[in-house]
Amino acid sequence: MQLTGSTDLAMLAWLLGGLITLADGLTLSEIGSQIPTTGGLYQYMAHIYGEFWGFLSGWMQVIVYAPAIVGSIAGYLGLLAVNFFGLSASWKAPIAIGTIALIAALNMLANRYGATFAIVTTICKLLPIIAIIFFGLFFGHEQAFGATVSGIHHSVGNFGVAVLGTIFAYDGWILITNLGGEIKRPEKLLPLAIILGILIIIALYLGVTWGIFSSLAANKINALGQNATAYFALNAFGSIGGRLVNIGIMISIIGALNGKMMSFPRIYYAMAVKRQLPFAKRFSHLNRATQTPVFATATLWVMTSAMILLVDTDRLSELCIFVMYSFYIAAFVGVFVLRHRQGGRPSGFSVPWYPLVPILAIIGTGFVVISELVFDIVGTVTSMGFIALGVPLYYWLKRHYQGKTFDSTL
Repeated sequence: MQLTGSTDLAMLAWLLGGLITLADGLTLSEIGSQIPTTGGLYQYMAHIYGEFWGFLSGWMQVIVYAPAIVGSIAGYLGLLAVNFFGLSASWKAPIAIGTIALIAALNMLANRYGATFAIVTTICKLLPIIAIIFFGLFFGHEQAFGATVSGIHHSVGNFGVAVLGTIFAYDGWILITNLGGEIKRPEKLLPLAIILGILIIIALYLGVTWGIFSSLAANKINALGQNATAYFALNAFGSIGGRLVNIGIMISIIGALNGKMMSFPRIYYAMAVKRQLPFAKRFSHLNRATQTPVFATATLWVMTSAMILLVDTDRLSELCIFVMYSFYIAAFVGVFVLRHRQGGRPSGFSVPWYPLVPILAIIGTGFVVISELVFDIVGTVTSMGFIALGVPLYYWLKRHYQGKTFDSTL
């Protein structure tokens, strides 16, 4: 709303970002149904374009993107916890690292424990969201539509940046593809999970935004900035209700961390099975009792903890955007490549309104890539540098593991 200047355009930005994300999900669902293996984007790139490009997409994720994203989210959880309990700021890092350690330990157990925890946190996070929507529907006294922010004159450029922000907020859905090899009937359930998940998130984002717009004046929301939701919760539900909503937000973040700690280690594992990581024998090992990649999960925790203590994880995760979304585009183009190989008909799920939906996915994701190139040239060059470091490693690994074998628990 700060970028667009009105509630109408802010809601439109959320809707448009959601539709672009839905096009992304529909497009990748066709690929995922045909390549239902553990590793997600890494496996898709290798299958479509060859192992070199698959390695580079996986390398970027395991060396920077995964620990930076997890560290960024955990750092924000630490900040919220410090403020909530009135602790010293020095507790932020220990809380973040300790929470990741507990979640990592949970995901070293059998998959059903992590999955159950995901269900519980999802239910807990939905309660405050539903409460916000309900309050706006029955007790909101503001105009959710047609309200403007004084002193802000929207423009096409600002609206584009607003849409860009919503696309980042929707991001994360693709991580379910990393678990493709561990889902029953993935050729059917993976597309269903992606599509239904994105549709539900679109509805919830629009609903919670509308609920707050109905309850607070536009200028008040603009003045409060990132504190608008906390202010709303306190005024709508009182001190106890406000604290419960904030607890719900923290549970939501813990749920997001659980999903990432469950998903990202599968990339380490998938790359190690193909001997595309140092210490591949360890990374490819699954615990005999739980069938989980214990060493990969522990390594992600160690790398994330180091980043939290030593660098700005928010900035590191931003540096990956250009390259990660470039790989997204390559994957979406892969739909056309696979259809060409198969004589025009996919063997599994078929994206509706082909080729319109894949083209929309490519254009929408291209908008992100171009925006990063224009607004963050330093970050773009830096992320390309991370990729470049992987090139000599790829050829060294090919020589190092040539002719060598080791037992795999696949």
